[in-house]
Amino acid sequence: MSEDNDGEELTYADAGVDIEASEAATAALVGAVGESAGDYAGLLDIGDRYLGLATDGVGTKLLVADALGDYSTVGIDCIAMNANDLVAAGVRPVAFVDYLAIDDPDETFAEQIGEGLAAGAERAGIELVGGETAVMPEVVTGLDLAGTCAGLAAKDAIFPGRAEVDDALVGVPSSGIHSNGLTLARTAVTKEHDYTDPCPFGDYDTLGDALLEPTRIYTDLLDPMREHDVHAAAHVTGGGWTNLDRLGDHRYVVDDAFEPQPVFDFVQSAGNVSDEEMHRTFNMGTGFVAAVDEVDAESLAAAVDGRIIGRVEEGEGVAIRGLEL
Repeated sequence: MSEDNDGEELTYADAGVDIEASEAATAALVGAVGESAGDYAGLLDIGDRYLGLATDGVGTKLLVADALGDYSTVGIDCIAMNANDLVAAGVRPVAFVDYLAIDDPDETFAEQIGEGLAAGAERAGIELVGGETAVMPEVVTGLDLAGTCAGLAAKDAIFPGRAEVDDALVGVPSSGIHSNGLTLARTAVTKEHDYTDPCPFGDYDTLGDALLEPTRIYTDLLDPMREHDVHAAAHVTGGGWTNLDRLGDHRYVVDDAFEPQPVFDFVQSAGNVSDEEMHRTFNMGTGFVAAVDEVDAESLAAAVDGRIIGRVEEGEGVAIRGLEL
């Protein structure tokens, strides 16, 4: 990645999302309700197993879908963002409920969203067990899509949740931007382009199509990770590579991450976004990371079609591509 230093650099906060403020608000909410949760999912002891719960939405990716009139993939994103968080905890996703809030009922986009949810459920290997559509013209402009995923895990199947010094980091590629950082991506792209402009990279017809590439679903990683005694895992979502901090208070040295897809280069160039901001916002080509004993790393990498991308050291922060995050 390289940055264009001509002109003022665009940041996620400039685009309208202040990560630090968001984290502070989340901490205040958790403190008030006394939440009992892991780093990615809430876990409830139900006897011989844990019930895992995760909730998330699609975010401002919906605005791209709206601009193109194409809602066919956002249901996949909705399921992916929830199911992947359960997988990061070592929980197998089993069921999903969705919540669609709209200002004006429309059968066409509702059908497209439903088709996407069905496709996502099939990819994740889970059941759609219900949902709710709320018409709220005074609360919602356009639509919002969110959902909750439930999962189950035997008590000895949950990942310990903390990496160990000298662990290897095994990474698995992303499918693109996924469903995080779209506020920054949209702001960058629409500075001088339209979503309907022809896409100069990949097999996409338009720039909007590239932004709508659905989030990869990682439920297929769960069994191999358990078989290789993974210590902790990270779904690289909001906050980009700083998600590795969720693996514990260590230093994470990433020296062989997967190359970013061309969409990231386009966003960075179009918005004049710094390398650091890109890595603090996006997955940059690697969507999932597992920390595992180095003796098991090569075998795990082969099993999940990934590779060893780095290691865990004493210290703090994330070192990647010459950056210190």
